[in-house]
Amino acid sequence: MNIEAVKSIYFFELARTRRTLLQSVVSPVISTSLYFIVFGAAIGGRIQEIDGISYGAFITPGLMMLTLLTQCIGNGSFGIYFPKFTGTIYEVLSSPISMLEIVLGYVGAAATKGMMIGTIILVTASLFVDLSIAHPFVMLFFFVLTAVTFSLFGFLIGIWAKDFEQLNLIPMLVVPPLVFLGGSFYSIDMLPPFWRAVSHFNPVLYLISGFRWSFFEISDVNPLASAAIILVFLALCMSALTWIFRTGYKLRN
Repeated sequence: MNIEAVKSIYFFELARTRRTLLQSVVSPVISTSLYFIVFGAAIGGRIQEIDGISYGAFITPGLMMLTLLTQCIGNGSFGIYFPKFTGTIYEVLSSPISMLEIVLGYVGAAATKGMMIGTIILVTASLFVDLSIAHPFVMLFFFVLTAVTFSLFGFLIGIWAKDFEQLNLIPMLVVPPLVFLGGSFYSIDMLPPFWRAVSHFNPVLYLISGFRWSFFEISDVNPLASAAIILVFLALCMSALTWIFRTGYKLRN
């Protein structure tokens, strides 16, 4: 494996974060602060606790997952789409580097940036509420696995997208509603029976629920089911990527 090539792509992608600090770092901090101010004042005043957890602490895993999914999909898709758009992808394709190494570089950078922002959200949240992580290794498992999985999913979107409208379709129009309706700011036990049943068809519910369990040992679904859902989705993304490359799809297309 060409480690130097993977490192070159990886660090080149990370360098974009340093050039856009306001967008990459400051914006998520401000958004998270507003979530705590608005939801803490408007809803937290009416809902003091959920399952014995303060409302502000309860929504923290959901906010982290919202940011993590959005950032990883966005970074993963933009990272590969922009070279296609500008034509610089030919420089990558003409170099002695395999498709696997290209994927490792772009997906690894997108996952790293997503986890960096997620960590910043966690630190910001700790300024507003008292947080404790009951199972730090389980939290890291969900955190890292989710980042890698959805960065790979974003990479697939970047390959598929033909224009910026397609590029932003899933990250902007599909992911946020699924996260908001996946128990980010409430427990599905608070819903009527019909909507509680419908919520179980939302895959993001399992991600948020498992992640929240690692913090507070409370969840809407079994944490093992949450881990299984992420692993299945990762396997599907890897299978899709393998099929794309085996069928002769070219990144320049």
